[in-house]
Amino acid sequence: MNPTLANTALMVIDMQNGFCSEDGSVNAIGLPAARLRTAVPGCERLIAAARKAKLPVIYTRYMYRPDYADGGIMANELIPDLKKTLKAGTWDVEVVDELAAQPDDFIVDKNRPSAFYATNLEPMLRGLAIENLVVCGVTTNCCVETTVRDASQRDYRTFVVADAVAEYEDDRHEVALKSMGMLFAHIVSTDDVERAWQTA
Repeated sequence: MNPTLANTALMVIDMQNGFCSEDGSVNAIGLPAARLRTAVPGCERLIAAARKAKLPVIYTRYMYRPDYADGGIMANELIPDLKKTLKAGTWDVEVVDELAAQPDDFIVDKNRPSAFYATNLEPMLRGLAIENLVVCGVTTNCCVETTVRDASQRDYRTFVVADAVAEYEDDRHEVALKSMGMLFAHIVSTDDVERAWQTA
């Protein structure tokens, strides 16, 4: 199954400087931006196709308060070095230049892997009458998969674009795609999406 144009939005997950730039803070703590930059070309093509088709483009950005009071267990216990990263209001949290948002795009800021957790995403989707989500971005096994699972449980028909998502490790990337494809999403390619939207 491929996505239609009707009631569809493109979600671009966490394609921001902190994760995807060599000068980003997450790269500085040893999680290599080069691994995630492989998602940039596919995301770029999808954003262009969505804009051409006049579909909503929704960006998410991962960020913490400067005092990390909202960091939770992930930042305080599991990966304490996160408390050196992704501070709200900094260059780190901005979307990479190649994929920069336009004034009509939507931006959802979050401090957890799921874009649905404690954000305005769901009322925004309802307001836009969205039923189908095409998802790209990083990382496959963390923020992409967590968001996709939450979308599926809310009965959004979800499409994960396999060549427009990226992960730090190949095995986690492949397992995440396999898991999402079993119960939570249709796994498609950038070519599939472009063809479907052009045909529609």
